[in-house]
Amino acid sequence: MSWMDAAPSSTPIAPGAPSTLWADLKEALRGSHRDLTEAPLGRAIFVLAVPMVLEMVMESVFAVTDVFFVGRLGPDAIATVGLTESMETVVYALAFGLSIGAMSVVARRIGEKDPEAAARSAVQAIALGLLFGLPLSIAGAIFAPKLLALMGGSPWVLSEGVKFTRVMLGANFVVCLLFLINAVFRGTGDAAIAMRVLWLANGINIVLGPCLVFGVGPFPRMGVMGAAVATCIGRSTGVLYQLYRLTRGDGRITVRRRHLKLEPKTMATVLRLSGSGTIQTLVGMTSWVLLVRVISQFGSQAVAGYTIAIRLVIFALLPTFGLANAAATLVGQNLGAKRPERAEQAVWKSGHVGGMFLAAISVVFIAFAPTIVSAFTPDPVVADVAVHGLRIISAGFVFYAYGMVFTQSLNGAGATWTPTILNGICFWLFELPLAWVLADPVGLGPTGAFIACLAAFSLLAVASGWVFRRGAWKHVVV
Repeated sequence: MSWMDAAPSSTPIAPGAPSTLWADLKEALRGSHRDLTEAPLGRAIFVLAVPMVLEMVMESVFAVTDVFFVGRLGPDAIATVGLTESMETVVYALAFGLSIGAMSVVARRIGEKDPEAAARSAVQAIALGLLFGLPLSIAGAIFAPKLLALMGGSPWVLSEGVKFTRVMLGANFVVCLLFLINAVFRGTGDAAIAMRVLWLANGINIVLGPCLVFGVGPFPRMGVMGAAVATCIGRSTGVLYQLYRLTRGDGRITVRRRHLKLEPKTMATVLRLSGSGTIQTLVGMTSWVLLVRVISQFGSQAVAGYTIAIRLVIFALLPTFGLANAAATLVGQNLGAKRPERAEQAVWKSGHVGGMFLAAISVVFIAFAPTIVSAFTPDPVVADVAVHGLRIISAGFVFYAYGMVFTQSLNGAGATWTPTILNGICFWLFELPLAWVLADPVGLGPTGAFIACLAAFSLLAVASGWVFRRGAWKHVVV
């Protein structure tokens, strides 16, 4: 019996396969080839969650180190990153929405024991990524100055920071491919490959970033634009590695020449799920954009403090999001294998683990916020905003853990419209009006926006949990 399972399982374990923590950890990091619909549930969650969490840990480390180095250039540079990433949330929403559909379809086909159909679905997803990503790249590079002005950028941001924004928005198609192909790997259960992709991409980014920002050694000093160039080089390298692994032939699926044709029916299925998934993510992410717009009226220092606080929050949340992705994969595969009760058990186990992890992080953030923030900025005004934001938002971390697991699991089941509607209610109809009222008429400033953020995410967790318990997601056809 696996160390991860609290009760005996009727599923046999391969003879000679040790059920120790070390053995399961090695299997998770190397890539597991076991049938995740038949393996003991605790072990299945573990071998999926470990690489997905580590994948998100690297993404978290990058999010923090990037703003750490840029922060040395001053509040305007940090504000440039914050405003650009707020605009990038629209692209992230599209890429993540498409990845929801891709992961759900691929996971179902794997659960049905049909790797050929899974490979064809992967090709359709990649084609969709290029179809949407390339126009966004062109438009982003052209209209970067006008977009920054619309977001309320300072004169320095509009004259110097625009270089960073052009590079970042011009590489939007790479972002789409990176999200989509990793979603394919997660859907098949090849979570270890998705982990290596982001470790490679972000590892290059972390090493190259300070070299290009500050001009270390033979590298030119590019200032804030150097961070964007490093990011694009890292992500592009990750995409090349993804394509290599998809075609190498030793994964759960292999894309061959025979798969390289468009299938309107499969593409329509991916689009149907991705459409609602994109709207869902767009609702959530554009709320961040508009939240920044509320805060930007209080100046670059307020935006810089908000950016630092959100980066630290992302640092904590992304690993739990990896756990939520593991739950979504297991939901999709087990529904494909006609095992809905096992899918439900996987979600609750994942939620409990995520809740305990974020509870501990919440305590650390609330207790040591001034010390943590001091590593990112010497500006007392920026630091004060960041400390308030970090403490307020992290107070609801336990709720966020369950909310992420519930909403991702609904997506994994193909019930993508449900969390879309919930996001619309919680963020657009509740969070944004509340943020504006608290920040401006009530006079709380950026603190009001942080309070609204805490309230909205907590409401989403409670609402998604109620919907999940009703169980209608078990009967969605993909």
